[in-house]
Amino acid sequence: MLPNEMPCLQYGPVVLRAFESSDAALVQSVATDDLIPLITTVPASGTHEDALAFIARQRHRLVAGTGYSFAIADASSGDAVGQIGLWTRDIAQGRATTGYWVAPAHRRRGYVTAALQALTAWALQLDEVERVQLYVEPWNRRSWQAAERCGFQREGLLRSWQRVGEVRKDMYVYSLVKDSALEAR
Repeated sequence: MLPNEMPCLQYGPVVLRAFESSDAALVQSVATDDLIPLITTVPASGTHEDALAFIARQRHRLVAGTGYSFAIADASSGDAVGQIGLWTRDIAQGRATTGYWVAPAHRRRGYVTAALQALTAWALQLDEVERVQLYVEPWNRRSWQAAERCGFQREGLLRSWQRVGEVRKDMYVYSLVKDSALEAR
């Protein structure tokens, strides 16, 4: 059975933890990002109230049984820099999906790679998880390179896979499966 409590995971420069009310400023800071509000549930309004509502929704995901939403925090300061999740909609088939974002002010510091390492190492230790998958737009080179650094394999291009704003977009699909992850160690 999947854990019913949020773990706190640490790897290198990051700690993955539950969102806190004090993370509202981070959520507000990405409201004007060109992509984050389009592909996530981050509110584009930028208001403090909407940021707190986003945090409440992230904390409720575990209770609702839809997955684990972690704040990516800098291990030294404890300040949140982004978000990563493990979504369990398809867990009955042994599949979980991940997605992540880091605020523009905190990019290119290794946070995504470290967060993805921490999340997948934890997830693949769970009996129910045989495969962790993620979807990324082909132009988002830094994102798919981070996935590849963590051992994810590109499986193909899914044409017109996801609506981003008003447009359907192609996505690369990546996966890391339990057997291959254990072999890589």
